Amino acid sequence: MSADLLTRPIRHLADLIRRRRLSPVELMETCLERITAVDGRFNSIVTLDADGALAAARRAQEAAGSRGAPPFLGVPLAVKDLAMTAGIRTTFGTTSLANFVPDIDEEHVARLRRAGFIIVAKTNVPELGTLPITESRLLGPCRNPWDVQRTPGGSSGGAAAALAAGLVPAVQGSDGGGSLRIPAANCGLFGLKPTRGRVSSAPLGPDMVSGLSSPGPLTRDVTDAAAMLDVMRGYALGDPHWAPDPARPYADEVTREPGSLRCGLVTAWPYGTFDAEAITAAEDAARLLESLGHRVEPLTLALDSSFKDAFQIVWAAGLSATPVPHDTLEPFNAGLAAIGRKISAAGLLQATAMLQLQSRALITATAGYDAVVSPTLMRGPLRIGELDHLADDPAAMMEALAGYVGLTPLANVTGQPSMSLPLGSDSDGLPLGVMVTGRPADEATLLRLAAQAQAAVDWTSRRPPATTSATTTSATTTSATKEPAACSSTPPSL
Repeated sequence: MSADLLTRPIRHLADLIRRRRLSPVELMETCLERITAVDGRFNSIVTLDADGALAAARRAQEAAGSRGAPPFLGVPLAVKDLAMTAGIRTTFGTTSLANFVPDIDEEHVARLRRAGFIIVAKTNVPELGTLPITESRLLGPCRNPWDVQRTPGGSSGGAAAALAAGLVPAVQGSDGGGSLRIPAANCGLFGLKPTRGRVSSAPLGPDMVSGLSSPGPLTRDVTDAAAMLDVMRGYALGDPHWAPDPARPYADEVTREPGSLRCGLVTAWPYGTFDAEAITAAEDAARLLESLGHRVEPLTLALDSSFKDAFQIVWAAGLSATPVPHDTLEPFNAGLAAIGRKISAAGLLQATAMLQLQSRALITATAGYDAVVSPTLMRGPLRIGELDHLADDPAAMMEALAGYVGLTPLANVTGQPSMSLPLGSDSDGLPLGVMVTGRPADEATLLRLAAQAQAAVDWTSRRPPATTSATTTSATTTSATKEPAACSSTPPSL
């Protein structure tokens, strides 16, 4: 079976399985062979559940075509190593949890399983997901299939690298400050951060006090993202945040025209200067949108240093409250947690209130726009190890990151849906993303617009040269093939 099948849209694979034109067992064997042969170059897969995946594939083969079979029966899925997966090692990228095996799934993971997806692997992450690069000491650096000397980004870096390299047809990710959109931009993929509360945080509570993070889809194809979001979305009892139900399934939205939209174009940022190539990508995207019948006009976002300062306080405080031994953390996280422990309750509440006020101001200022367009990042993918010299200085690291991640944290603070479209390239041929942020709770318009853009500029056929020229290697990294430890009796409350 050709490995090219792993780059096909998941709905096509599911249809072939449903019609018994494709064997889930052979598909899974192809996926495992591809991981073993290729991922030694990228280190995107950190735990491989070959036996469990093959057993599930055999069950799927028996159920294929039967009445009541789930919609994505037999489709392989890799899950980010920040999401708990029952029976499969979940490290969160930190040494104190190196052998932790949960006995529960997170709610959205359980929904993906119920939809028929088979979890084959866990993907590489930075420690505790705090950085926009994926280079933890425990799991090792993950490399971008477009250039193995570059990062795929973070914190869903392993997920993006695995998908871009054609190792698996589907991946799950999450976004707390750009963590889906940053890797999407660096790896030439489509990444969507849903509205706050669109995807349940159960059984855990909201992160970082204020619910910055949301699980979401990372795909090549917009229709695949809509279908995955339909599976993942929905309220679970006790959720502190929830979004109103959409008018119709998101898989239906991508078949609808978006109409003529008013879009604002942002190319300036108070915390740094966008690279000229990043600006060009956004301006080219604006011209594309205009050719599709939309109106695009310049927009300036009024932000002062209070936003950045408040965000960093909340980020540090959230890390300091993470229930893992702080003396085992990497230098950056240990230093940031130390800063967080010094923040008073009043200081944290003031920072949270400031972010809420800034959110109201931002949403009010952009209320006249259907979408806000900008470069996803300030520049292209960073080099592996480029930020190493800042590891012992968390304040300097946070300043450097503010000048790299651009506007991505804004939607995490406001709770708006936001996506990265793979519409640009730099002079070296590396991907550049264009970010589009929508109105509150309006993923529908974003998905319609994204589907329209994909139809006009089909990015799904673009492949990293490192994957098309890759030769067979002997094995994946040691961490990827390591057998999970026995289940811990009690999962941590993260």
